[in-house]
Amino acid sequence: MGQLQEKFKSYRLPQEYMAAGVYPYFREITSKQGPEVTMGGHSVLMFGSNAYTGLTGDDRVIEAGKKALDKYGSGCAGSRFLNGTLDIHVQLEKELAAFVHKDEALCFSTGFTVNSGVIPTVVGRGDYIICDDRDHASIVDGRRLSFATQLHYKHNDMEDLERVLQRLPHDAIKLIIADGVFSMEGDLAKLPKIIELKHKYNCSVMIDEAHGLGVFGENGEGVCHHFGLQDDVDLIMGTFSKSLASIGGFIAGDKDTINWIRHTSRTYIFSASDTPAATAAALEALHIIQNEPERRERLWDVTNYALKRFREEGFETGDTESPIIPLYVRDTEKTFLVTKLAYDAGVFINSVIPPACAPQDTLVRFALMASHTKEHVERGVQILKKIFVEQGIIK
Repeated sequence: MGQLQEKFKSYRLPQEYMAAGVYPYFREITSKQGPEVTMGGHSVLMFGSNAYTGLTGDDRVIEAGKKALDKYGSGCAGSRFLNGTLDIHVQLEKELAAFVHKDEALCFSTGFTVNSGVIPTVVGRGDYIICDDRDHASIVDGRRLSFATQLHYKHNDMEDLERVLQRLPHDAIKLIIADGVFSMEGDLAKLPKIIELKHKYNCSVMIDEAHGLGVFGENGEGVCHHFGLQDDVDLIMGTFSKSLASIGGFIAGDKDTINWIRHTSRTYIFSASDTPAATAAALEALHIIQNEPERRERLWDVTNYALKRFREEGFETGDTESPIIPLYVRDTEKTFLVTKLAYDAGVFINSVIPPACAPQDTLVRFALMASHTKEHVERGVQILKKIFVEQGIIK
């Protein structure tokens, strides 16, 4: 038996949940992503997707990907630094920069590699990183890779953030990093106060717009634009795997900072570039978001309806302000059971357990798309109400 096998042979927690019939992960889908998907030969309501704009099955996005596949082939066989830059990569970067009102943008192969690559590139020894303690795992990994001093503040607690900043040297580089929309609880960063503290304590700010792009802002530009503070945010990160119906990510900022990242970020330099089909699909989705504001209006209409109905039925939904609706269970075993029972009844939701949340804050995550209807939502509410009542979670 090898060392690694010896080390991990006793890890059997997933197998225990499998044996109990409540393991909620890696469930196979055999159709396009949409408000309803096919799983195990059955139609299931999909409330576990991050495709907020509902564009993953859009014919225009699919056709753009097909055309790029025909023109450029299946991949670029190299990094952006060498032979992997296509004209559509550059076009997408220019359009994203204009969309979020920044000088320039860089496209990465995934959203995760944006945060894990950019953060250690822009802050190092002698600098400070200050993170919300519920920031995404990619931000956590990014700060771990940096030689900067790592600090954090309690979730959305601006008094705690100021307490941290008060102790730091005025002239040192200090980067505050927060999710624009927190992906499990659905609440927003308190960006106006963060920007106020930025100016008071001479800091820089980076905002992860993974769940804000296409959802917030006058034209879907994100949370920074929702608050009218895009000019005060130094770096805006986004991903293609949610509202942009593809895979990849970007960082946008001033031309000098982007020039530095372009030539020094290891996850940018040493990763193969995003595939032609994925790039073209994201570009087409960006065009649709900009040209069809009614899509975002439908998303908010169905989101507000879902929030109203869940609260009327007695669900605990926390402080969400987005299409991400947390339904608190506050028990890991019941969270898995609720997810399984919902699936059996034709509703796909996601379990959220530690380390994605505190042990006492387990929940199931109910997420909306522009392609959902009120009828979809009502079916989901009624099925989940029956399960939550039977399990003694709500009355």
